[in-house]
Amino acid sequence: MQRPLLYFSKLFILSLGIFIVYTLPSCAAEPTKIPCSEKFSNSRCAYNLDKILPELKKANVIYLGETHDSSQDHENQLKIIQELYKNNSRIAIAMEMFQRPFQKVVNQYIAGKITETELVTKTEYTTRWGFDWQLYAPILRFAKQKQIPVLALNTASEITRKVSREGIETLTNAEKQSIPPITEIRLDNIAYRQMVLKAFQQHQTAGHGNSSSANRFFLAQVLWDETMADGIAKFINANPNYQVVVLAGQGHIVYGYGIPDRVERRIQDNNNNKFIQRSVLLSVPEVTEVEKDKSIADFILEK
Repeated sequence: MQRPLLYFSKLFILSLGIFIVYTLPSCAAEPTKIPCSEKFSNSRCAYNLDKILPELKKANVIYLGETHDSSQDHENQLKIIQELYKNNSRIAIAMEMFQRPFQKVVNQYIAGKITETELVTKTEYTTRWGFDWQLYAPILRFAKQKQIPVLALNTASEITRKVSREGIETLTNAEKQSIPPITEIRLDNIAYRQMVLKAFQQHQTAGHGNSSSANRFFLAQVLWDETMADGIAKFINANPNYQVVVLAGQGHIVYGYGIPDRVERRIQDNNNNKFIQRSVLLSVPEVTEVEKDKSIADFILEK
């Protein structure tokens, strides 16, 4: 597993059968630290959670964009979840870290029917996600204690791998049942495509640098985003009184490109005009502002 640097966040992309992790360097690594408020004029920067919690409590969906191996990010995720639960016990936690086929296993853990060790084993967490389980364990333990629903959001690795290698048209009818309808997989966000393909260009190898493989690379990433958005939207439509807290990498959240815009599209289709989403980056992204008229996130937590 390689960990090269990429400007838009730590982002998993499964391409050509290989997981590549894109790691965002911390703000502290910059030779000259530019204040968050100067880098991202349309986002609200804060040093502590108390400054942003009042706004988060009003939202239907809250995205907590993490750096996957940051213990502080996960500690803050748990703090936010706990505070939101105090305000409204009807919340759900939606997690990129678990794949859709293992929803029943996650449900069994929350219901107390299997142990934490069995949860890790039966969801194949180590091979399908791989980051230290103890980073996420306190969040799952709290969810179990309070009986908070946990949503397994992600596309199965087998599906993403096949799409990235061979294209979505090669999926069988059975495989298509585990993803959103192909007509809902939108590839028309040019800015997002440029961000993702920049990663592809940095990692293309001999024989894999053609336009067809680049297109499949982007398609696989969007499939991942659309599957997660589909899971969130379906839960909201079935449970309109619930608040959903989404745990995902920053790259799936910045500018709303990955998940948020795709959730909103599905909810707007149902004419819900009061739908509110809020996004939080749990650390300052080291990136020059790409969209001058659009926030990279609603809130950025400075450390």
